[in-house]
Amino acid sequence: MLVSIIIPVYNEFFNMERVLNRVLAAPMPVGCTRELIVVDDGSTDGTTELLRKYADNPQIVIHQSVVNFGKGAAIRVGLARANGDFILIQDGDMEYDPNDYPKILQPLIDGAAPVVYGSRFMGSVQGMAWPNWLANKLLTLTVNVLFGATITDEATAYKAFRKDAVDAFRLKCLRFEFCPEITAKFLRSGSRILEVPISYNARNYSEGKKIRWYDGVDAIWALIKYRFVPLRSFVISSREISAGPETALRTQKAKTTL
Repeated sequence: MLVSIIIPVYNEFFNMERVLNRVLAAPMPVGCTRELIVVDDGSTDGTTELLRKYADNPQIVIHQSVVNFGKGAAIRVGLARANGDFILIQDGDMEYDPNDYPKILQPLIDGAAPVVYGSRFMGSVQGMAWPNWLANKLLTLTVNVLFGATITDEATAYKAFRKDAVDAFRLKCLRFEFCPEITAKFLRSGSRILEVPISYNARNYSEGKKIRWYDGVDAIWALIKYRFVPLRSFVISSREISAGPETALRTQKAKTTL
């Protein structure tokens, strides 16, 4: 089984090499191989040039966008290029520990759930500033109230899912609203989100953290919007799926033209 690890990156020159080395060396469940899909989202700090060192690595696919579209857009590009049975999202910094991969991926392999989130609040959280802690708790509470869910960490970067599960949706995200959009669409479609504990070591803004307060406002709006819009507005119909691979490819390209 192939796991596509999507790494959206923007101006992570000082972290990029360490992150790639950790991801390549991380343990995987028995029977799993990995491909890394690094989407350089218009970096201007030398990340682009650094990634060229990995152009000949058969495990790594590199896409370089000419301008910065946003994390959500980068993930959508990665999804369009992914060949795996399973998808795992990995940030391009050192906040998350790739040694947690086996516990995140094993439930997917076992068929326990189509979607697995690595929960920081079920595991170990270090260094998270209280405004970020409060924002995370507010977003999670909003999800649970709107969708009748019981998750503990909506905004975690460690999200993993079956490829066919996410391919059923039209995604619109550009920035950090990927997390609320995909969470809302999974829950609206009836998918179970299983959580497992992970470790987390937060960085601050001087160290390159990029999310801002207004991204929290966008996230809450995304949750409200996708709670009430018709399912048919974002679920790809069975007719589109059964139309064949060429139609599916055109649909996928349409979703990721940026």
